[in-house]
Amino acid sequence: MAEYISFQPSDFYNTKLYTGNGSTQSITGVGFQPDFTWMKGRTTTGNHSLVQSPLAISTVVYSNLPNAPGTDTDALTAFGADGFTLGNSSGTNGDTIPFVSWNWKAGTTTGIAGSPSITPSSYSFNATSGFSVIAYTGNATAGATIPHGLGVAPDMIWVKNTQTAEAWACYFKPLGNTKVLTLNADNAELTQTQWNDTSPTSTVFSVGSGGNTNLSQTHVAYCFANKKGYSKVGSYEGNGNADAPFCYTGFTPAYVMLKNADASQSWQIYTWDMQPFNEFCTTDAGRLKADLTEIASTKNAMDMLSNGFKIRTSAGDINTSGQTVIYAAFAEFPIVSSNDVPTVAR
Repeated sequence: MAEYISFQPSDFYNTKLYTGNGSTQSITGVGFQPDFTWMKGRTTTGNHSLVQSPLAISTVVYSNLPNAPGTDTDALTAFGADGFTLGNSSGTNGDTIPFVSWNWKAGTTTGIAGSPSITPSSYSFNATSGFSVIAYTGNATAGATIPHGLGVAPDMIWVKNTQTAEAWACYFKPLGNTKVLTLNADNAELTQTQWNDTSPTSTVFSVGSGGNTNLSQTHVAYCFANKKGYSKVGSYEGNGNADAPFCYTGFTPAYVMLKNADASQSWQIYTWDMQPFNEFCTTDAGRLKADLTEIASTKNAMDMLSNGFKIRTSAGDINTSGQTVIYAAFAEFPIVSSNDVPTVAR
């Protein structure tokens, strides 16, 4: 018998496409007030612009750069009940340019649980959807802990220093607590003490004494926990064949991020709204790379299915034989079924 989550995925995650007008505009139809919006021009080169409610609204974080965040009062000027408002920044609202925005809702800004050694300066969390954004100041002490508010251990954490140019540090449960991936670069996994060789608990995550996660400076952390029928962080082993692995998520994906953890390969983001057909479509550009400024491409490397996704390429960036690829997926439809094989391609 199929199981269903108690909410619709679109209550907490939604992709919204829009066209820039070079002036100001309100983007509606997201379905909720976001706490984290990630924007990228689809047909022009440019930075990935990330705006999040725990930081000043004019603070723009870049996934493709190690730089400290920029200050842009015209990028995203406000979060609203059904979306967000844009100023005239070319990076988020260039005239006639098609953009994609990926939006997540948290929403709880008081009462975070745990007894951390670092108290966040601000945060927004949601235990139901398994997502939080945490702003904190590091203390350069190994073993320091920061609360995440999810009630279960996160499966994925991204941390960015917001004061100086330091690389992103990304934790993925499938890789373990001694490994780090760098969102702004294509490098393979690194063995570092960014997480103090300690796995997150149901209340806090741990950091080392400095580096990218705990300098005596300001940081922002994005934390995600797997939620059945809504989100899934996992991994697969490539087989180097066009008849490539199928990844069961238990839902129809709207968004899939991939990274080869064993090789220098870019981060891949596939979005159903940008390419509403499966493998054989060659006209819609559905892929962007989180670490690069390049335009969206028409590399059609996967089918998004009713209960997961199927890789359809032997390309080394996501399917080198014997190499581990991590993924993070968010749902369009919340069906969780007992059928663990590919079923209906959309």
